[in-house]
Amino acid sequence: MAVPLTLGAAGDAGAAGDRAIVFARYTATAPVEDLYGMSPSGGTPVKLTHTSTVSDVMPSWSPDGKRVAFVRYGSGGAIDGIWTMQTTGGDLKAVPGTKGASDPAWSPDGKRIAYAKPVGTQREIYVSGIDGTPATRLTHTAADDLHPTWSPDGKYLAFNRADAGGNSRVMRIRLSTLAQTAVTGAGSHDWTPDWSRSGRIAFSRVDSSGFAHLYVVRPDGTGLHRITTARRNDKYPSWSPDGSRLVFTRGGSDDADPEHLYLVRADGTGLTQLTKTDSHDLQADWRP
Repeated sequence: MAVPLTLGAAGDAGAAGDRAIVFARYTATAPVEDLYGMSPSGGTPVKLTHTSTVSDVMPSWSPDGKRVAFVRYGSGGAIDGIWTMQTTGGDLKAVPGTKGASDPAWSPDGKRIAYAKPVGTQREIYVSGIDGTPATRLTHTAADDLHPTWSPDGKYLAFNRADAGGNSRVMRIRLSTLAQTAVTGAGSHDWTPDWSRSGRIAFSRVDSSGFAHLYVVRPDGTGLHRITTARRNDKYPSWSPDGSRLVFTRGGSDDADPEHLYLVRADGTGLTQLTKTDSHDLQADWRP
């Protein structure tokens, strides 16, 4: 079982501000992943879950900052499903119908959760109530649809669609009609989009440099620009609440190279390294 989280509830500005970024961490000596919280201003991360036989990954804040959704899986790699828990401790709940699911994303109104779930050999995007009902399948393709992220008004989801050829592009789907639109071009290598409150989508792209860099684009596909340029792999971007900065993971080309959390302004300036230990720090989510 997970120990109480101590990130602070909505309205507790001091506690919430102290550890507003939640992320997953593992090390070579402790390969089981746990969730951690830390301040965007730096300091020592605080371990939030303590699970010796299962891994907790892919955290997602509720919009009111009172709960965190995450994925739990066992040592054999089988995904137990999506769980939620209070940020002030306890009340661990499984989301029914999510066995095998990943990439949870809480809706802006706090009533629904989007996720990717296996259907045969590929994964599709689903949305359900936070209690797991009713679950609605949104996509039906032969590709892998992953990592949904909500528009600020809750009317759309963006996600990345990976095809059998190894390409992946950012897509947008309107929930009321299920109409889908490509945001980025065919033949791209675009992953892990995150939609800001100000209406921009950040994502990680393996570009012509051979490295993954952070990019930003408007939901209609216009205004594409690159944020990071280092010869490192930058992935899992997550917007700050005001849309001015991003937290992301920067790492090398293999598992032997540690991966750390960094902050960067949306214009590419102000790069700051947050974590510095010999660890893999992944999938950060910034408290709304």
